[in-house]
Amino acid sequence: MTLMLKCLESLKILHIEPTNICQAECPQCSRELNKEFDKNNQKSLTVEDIKNIIPDNIIANLEKMFLCGVYGDPAAGDALEIYKHFRTINPNIVLGMNTNGALQSSSWWSSLGEILNHQQDYVIFSLDGLEDTNQIYRKNVIWKKAMSNIIAFIEAGGNAHWDMLVYRHNEHQVDECMKLAKDLGFVAFRAKVSKRFEYKPIDGLEPPQVYEPQLEYGSVSCHALAEHSIFMDYRGELYPCCWLGGEKY
Repeated sequence: MTLMLKCLESLKILHIEPTNICQAECPQCSRELNKEFDKNNQKSLTVEDIKNIIPDNIIANLEKMFLCGVYGDPAAGDALEIYKHFRTINPNIVLGMNTNGALQSSSWWSSLGEILNHQQDYVIFSLDGLEDTNQIYRKNVIWKKAMSNIIAFIEAGGNAHWDMLVYRHNEHQVDECMKLAKDLGFVAFRAKVSKRFEYKPIDGLEPPQVYEPQLEYGSVSCHALAEHSIFMDYRGELYPCCWLGGEKY
């Protein structure tokens, strides 16, 4: 424990997966591909768990904490209380989230927008197309629900970012998605192509026509080392990064 705390003294960015719960069934997600992962064994970190694992002095030295996930969507967990705890200990910390956007109520998202009220705070909404295409990959994600939540978050003062995975079935909608993001008040829009086509191919899920394999070989520049970050999964276990934590099974 002493050695772990010593390693955490230089920590600048903390990535937390607060839960393994998610309503979505995205075909290339680890929760769908790792057969040993038990969806029925639901677990979440409470704010008390966080307090017991991460000392206040470590939180006070952080530059950023964000909630994302390998197996779960952070909106399904105790996100509001966790954010409040970090902001109380460290008023200047940057807070972020990655989510599909269709969990919780609009009032919950309004509360989140009020908490994430600093200039660099953000929520990245993973929306892979428009109403007719988003559910092709984001299975079980209700579009109207996501839109209602996003609008509530933005109107409460939250900074919303739109991340769009581009496939054959939605590549024709990139410009329209970008325009919708601007109209709704998103502060950023990013369209990207997943590298999972190379090692997690799914029948019926095709890369865009302009896609070229992007696997890279040779030396690796470790992102986690460079930014002094660490990953904590929904059990409270610490890993150098989410790539290692996500492949535990």
